[in-house]
Amino acid sequence: MSTVWLEMLKRSVKRQKDIKPQRRDPVATRRKLLTAARREFAQNGLAGARVDEIAARAGVNKQLVYHYFGDKDALYLAVLEWVYEEIRTQERKLNLEGLPPERAIKALIEASFDHLAAHPDFIVLLNDENRGGARHVRGSRKLEAMHSPLVSMVSKILGEGIRAGIFRRGVNPVHLYISIAGLSYFFFSNTPTLSAIFGRDLSSPAEKRARRKHVVDLVMQSLRP
Repeated sequence: MSTVWLEMLKRSVKRQKDIKPQRRDPVATRRKLLTAARREFAQNGLAGARVDEIAARAGVNKQLVYHYFGDKDALYLAVLEWVYEEIRTQERKLNLEGLPPERAIKALIEASFDHLAAHPDFIVLLNDENRGGARHVRGSRKLEAMHSPLVSMVSKILGEGIRAGIFRRGVNPVHLYISIAGLSYFFFSNTPTLSAIFGRDLSSPAEKRARRKHVVDLVMQSLRP
């Protein structure tokens, strides 16, 4: 073997030793996959979403989808749990139980409206899950536990308002929350058709502000004695 070849071999071995193996970051990889899946599911729905595309968006090997989540349905559920957790986290940050009853309900209404305005993919993902009969949501152990404290909190706020004489009796906390969410959800999920029907651009900032105020006023009026 020539001296030149030996020298080249030594340099090659040295370069290999100098290269530090990349450590896998499970948390970062899982987050990349969830972010990519959220976009893919929002654009194409569960039926049209492709694992290959999710992996490509995340910049990782396709096998890591199965390694971290098991299958496409489990990944879809993880995305749904994530988007629900986002709105629950935002509500917890409001510290509603530390506010006067009227202000607490108003803050909850505003936060619900603002969250849907800022996260249009939330509506798309939930529409897709509803078309599927809520099969994945029903199978989640996290979601019911996530919502139970919210119902208890709303019930407590209503009780404080009744004792203060500013809220009427007989308001069901679950139905109240459904009404708060529904008044905003319908507006954002149907903005294109409503805009066409009424001949006005309901997606404009001015129309959104007007709708937000209307929802707040409507719900607050419904609670008064």
